[in-house]
Amino acid sequence: MTLKLTNISLTHGNGVQALRDINLQIATGEQVAIIGPSGAGKSSLLNLLATALRPGSGEVQLLGEHAWQLSARQRQRLRARIGLVHQAPPLPPRQRVITAVLAGKLGQWSLGKSLLNLLHPVDIPGARAALARLDLGDKLFAQCQQLSGGQLQRVGVARVLYQAPEVLLADEPVSAMDPVLAGHTLTVLCRHAREHKVTLVASLHAVELALGHFSRIIGLRDGQILFDLPPNEVDRELLDRLYANEQLQSPPAPVAPLSLQIPRC
Repeated sequence: MTLKLTNISLTHGNGVQALRDINLQIATGEQVAIIGPSGAGKSSLLNLLATALRPGSGEVQLLGEHAWQLSARQRQRLRARIGLVHQAPPLPPRQRVITAVLAGKLGQWSLGKSLLNLLHPVDIPGARAALARLDLGDKLFAQCQQLSGGQLQRVGVARVLYQAPEVLLADEPVSAMDPVLAGHTLTVLCRHAREHKVTLVASLHAVELALGHFSRIIGLRDGQILFDLPPNEVDRELLDRLYANEQLQSPPAPVAPLSLQIPRC
């Protein structure tokens, strides 16, 4: 078992309860999508799995370790085995793309190698290969400020692919991309997870992308798990319950027959 949450609750410093009574197990190599309305707790759950947030109660087990029973140094080593793709990657505007991608290994490199990398990239072929998988090979030496929002998201994905973590967490990784690029990027993530036996957990607003690419769907609402099902069992009634009373300009995408959805990789 790669990830296990037991009786997890989380309240932010402003008093908002983000997660309530979460019990969740995810096996090695599983590919899981988390869907739900804005404010449901999706980002909080992913940040908790990344050990960026500490729960108010309950137990977090990651990669065989009790995350919050470790020392700070041990927990830092654990974090090096976990990759997190941010919705808005924290990339300095003047940073070169190659530097951003190679930063994926900073948690695994020595201090000396990390400092050397700032002066001269230590693995140009590795960075180029990660970017090429996302059709960004030509942006290797561009500055991040020269890229669009969707390109920056793909750089964030390339960085985590270069990191090669055992657990890959993705928080709305394709929200700034057009449908074709979004589908392609998720295909790359899923294929990488399958080929390297990586556990993949992604939060997505686009229901059709979740259903089309992932073999397990978790519906999160008001900080609680409403359902945890394979995609063929997620029907309109469940989605109506999940997104009930959402003030959206358009409702969640309809659930098409599986034969019409994008094949899962």
